[in-house]
Amino acid sequence: MATHTFEGQRCLVTGAASGIGRAVAEALGAEGALLCLTDINEQALAETVSGLRASGATVLAAQAMDIADADAVLAFAEAVHAEHGSMDALLNIAGISIWGTVEQLELDHWRRLININLMGPVHVMHAFLPPMIAAGRGGHLINVSSAAGLFGLPWHAAYSATKFGLRGISEVLRFDLRAHGIHVGLVCPGGVDTGLVRTIEIVGVDRDDPEVQRLTSRFQRHAVTPERAAQAILRGMRRRKYMIFTSPDIRIGYWWQRKFAPPYEWAMRLLNAYVTRAANKQRKKV
Repeated sequence: MATHTFEGQRCLVTGAASGIGRAVAEALGAEGALLCLTDINEQALAETVSGLRASGATVLAAQAMDIADADAVLAFAEAVHAEHGSMDALLNIAGISIWGTVEQLELDHWRRLININLMGPVHVMHAFLPPMIAAGRGGHLINVSSAAGLFGLPWHAAYSATKFGLRGISEVLRFDLRAHGIHVGLVCPGGVDTGLVRTIEIVGVDRDDPEVQRLTSRFQRHAVTPERAAQAILRGMRRRKYMIFTSPDIRIGYWWQRKFAPPYEWAMRLLNAYVTRAANKQRKKV
């Protein structure tokens, strides 16, 4: 059984003010990690930092910023490296979610998703990985993809473009960084009950509609807590796993997809038809 802890290791966590990011920061802090944290929400990040320090965790640096801003990420990296040296672990957790059919999605939706979910992690890796490599201590790179980075889920075209893209980057880096002793982990969460569930943008759909509320409630009943997801991520890091699942349904679904392609396609078609029927019922009411 793995006994490795993250005590004394410098860990960067993006999206650290809420959801999985905050739960990961708290779990790492409880083990004695030295934290560098970012989030776009300045107030929520300040509250997270205050809570962590009150619990005895060490926060070396915290910066409210948009990871889609390459210059801001680079400036933060330069300040962190100048004062604290290179990181031992990078955890790309920040992200947004926008769903919609291709005829409903606007180009702005695609650009926002790509800039935050795909280019955001790229900015972090560009700024923080070279010093990690130069330090020669090895370490961890954790990229949070999604079940939508594995499966063709309904209305997820734009979102999946970013999550499949991050999966592709991680697949290459798991081999490129092996020579440097840097473990790459790809996290593929299924349902996680975070604030994102209640604020997700579904283009062309009224989130307050009773049918949509019922679907959201059903999702939340099957979702795991951010704390459970965080423990799965840390466990995967300890075991140096590449694919890290936060719930067994996605692990089983991924195995099933690869072993039984025709049933997978049938299931995706049924799911798509179900979601489309629910949306059409709502539109007829308008």
